Amino acid sequence: MEKIEGKAARLEKMIFILLAHPEGLSRAEVARRLGIHRTTASRYVKNLEQMGVPVWEDGQRIGIDREQYQIKVGMTIHEATAVYLAARLLTTRMDEHNPHAASALRKLGEALRHLGPFISDHMLLSADMMEDQARRQDPQFIEVLETLTRAWSEGRKVHVWHWHDKTNRVYEYLLSPYFLEPYAVGRTVHVVGYREPPGALRTLKVERIRRVEITAQTYTIPQDFDPRALLRDAWGIWYTEGEPVEVVLRFHPRVAHRVKESQWHASEQLTEQEDGSLIWRAWVAEPREMLPWIRGWGADVEVLEPIELRETLMGEARALARQYGWYVSRTPSGSESVLDAFFDE
Repeated sequence: MEKIEGKAARLEKMIFILLAHPEGLSRAEVARRLGIHRTTASRYVKNLEQMGVPVWEDGQRIGIDREQYQIKVGMTIHEATAVYLAARLLTTRMDEHNPHAASALRKLGEALRHLGPFISDHMLLSADMMEDQARRQDPQFIEVLETLTRAWSEGRKVHVWHWHDKTNRVYEYLLSPYFLEPYAVGRTVHVVGYREPPGALRTLKVERIRRVEITAQTYTIPQDFDPRALLRDAWGIWYTEGEPVEVVLRFHPRVAHRVKESQWHASEQLTEQEDGSLIWRAWVAEPREMLPWIRGWGADVEVLEPIELRETLMGEARALARQYGWYVSRTPSGSESVLDAFFDE
């Protein structure tokens, strides 16, 4: 009779082997890798099923349904709270109904029922919020996200049909997913990967993918690829092969303390001024990506550099003035207020 410890270890190894081969393996190959008889491997399949492992069989091959397999993770209450905070950000920054996020948070909440009942209750409420039918329902988004996740986990290329907003056309590509990245500013998700054409790294907005199919072609991510380095200079998701651009902003004294409370970019440098204002500078891959954030500060921020970004905001200020019934002239010399440049129509 097999030793309990030995069998348990072999069953665990069998799970790892099958997970590493999403295409499945023959019983003979499983037996060889485990160093057991083929009939024992068949018995182990039944043991896995009894343990609740979702095993599939297709002719001579066996495998594990990776989408149904439940990962077992042990966490401290502090680690669980960190995951909860990340899930809350997902709840408040993404507008699509996401049943997977809700299910994960609900499981985490139930697991903490006895250890931290107050925390557990709040996690369950957050899961309810994610499942709220009032949230935007987009079955296509969920299907595309599931397919990309499956392809990414199995290392298989996908055929995507991606809509381009500027041309209003749908283009077809072969894509090797490298990673998925949420984007809080646009409440969206992006997939970054090697796209053919043009045979280079590209970013696609998941919400604009109209259709996706997994292919039989496999891929590997280059060993020297580092997503941290790729997005190091990005404000969010936009990166460039060129040098980052220096952005310099002046914040009004009434918001300077708020700016200092957060680190907005890894390269930022702060210089306090005698009048209480704050000079903020950073080196950003694509300054245009900062526009929504800069606009959010209104008149409490002034763009000093680069000139292109400053002129963009100046143009928007003129457009806003006209929209609200003002017209703009050059500021009179020696004026004390910018309002001197605006006159009622």
